[in-house]
Amino acid sequence: MKKKQVILLHLLYWLFFIYYQFRFAFVPEESNVELQSYILSYSFLFVNLVTFYANYFILMPFVYKKQKMYAIIGGIVGIILFFSLLRYSIEEVLFPIIFGFRNYNEKTTLVYYIYDNIFFSYNAIFVATLIWLLNNALKTEREKRQLIEENKNSQLQALKTQINPHFIFNTLNNIYALVYQNSDKALPAIEELGQLLRYSTKDLEKDFITLDKEVGYLDSLIALEKLRIKNPELLNVEKKLSHPKLNISPMLLVPFVENAFKHGDFRNKGFEMKISDENKVLHFYLLNYKKEKMKDVISGIGIENVRKRLEILYPKKYELNIVETETNFTIDLKIDLKNEEN
Repeated sequence: MKKKQVILLHLLYWLFFIYYQFRFAFVPEESNVELQSYILSYSFLFVNLVTFYANYFILMPFVYKKQKMYAIIGGIVGIILFFSLLRYSIEEVLFPIIFGFRNYNEKTTLVYYIYDNIFFSYNAIFVATLIWLLNNALKTEREKRQLIEENKNSQLQALKTQINPHFIFNTLNNIYALVYQNSDKALPAIEELGQLLRYSTKDLEKDFITLDKEVGYLDSLIALEKLRIKNPELLNVEKKLSHPKLNISPMLLVPFVENAFKHGDFRNKGFEMKISDENKVLHFYLLNYKKEKMKDVISGIGIENVRKRLEILYPKKYELNIVETETNFTIDLKIDLKNEEN
């Protein structure tokens, strides 16, 4: 929902509210309304206005972020109390001092006052909640559509940068050396390169792929990187997949591994990668050692893109912890992929 449309909704509501509250004042035959009624009407308008926007700007974002039953119940009780106590402070405490009158009978207890004002408070609370939820739902849908467009645009960029000509050229040189040496590693290396290119030209076109395809790409990438590493045995990879057909967004794990190979120290150290999907919860763990004098290893477009995609595609269903020290960095990612199976 556009900003102008939201403002229009607010404006229409308050015009209706003001008309309903002061409707008799605009009819000459029925305009003999006492000053006391005017003052109480204005105070009621003020209390509704404050409560409406306290709910809209403070309570609703908090409750939505928590998405817990205790937060919802506590929020409803809290905003009703806020309305009642604010109105009580104005009409039952200040008005007797300033104007010499109050709205309720002097013997009215605070408990009954709050109980009676549950009815008067629901209008502002309900409408504010409705408008906020509508605006938020449309905003979320707009962000999802924007992400889809960004993914479509990034696919071409991924083909150019993720599997860049420099990487392919170096890989072919390594394969050529293996063929020249008549090494039995040559054919597997060619096969891994084929798998990698097949993934890049076919699977990236899809919104989701199976988990085993994403992991298969990582396997191919690691296998090819081993050709240039002096001690490939230092690369420790553990996989425990019980649900390989779970759906996952393509290239979600790849940037972490690519980042590790780009900035990692593989002269005397390797890395440790673990992937599991117990209870259909993907757990991706990566420990990598940094090159000397490297800074801000975890920053970059690829990692930031993963953060945004996780937030939009898997809201409230993922945990991403990234820790960087002077010598290494770790990625610990969990995604609940239940109901994501073909």
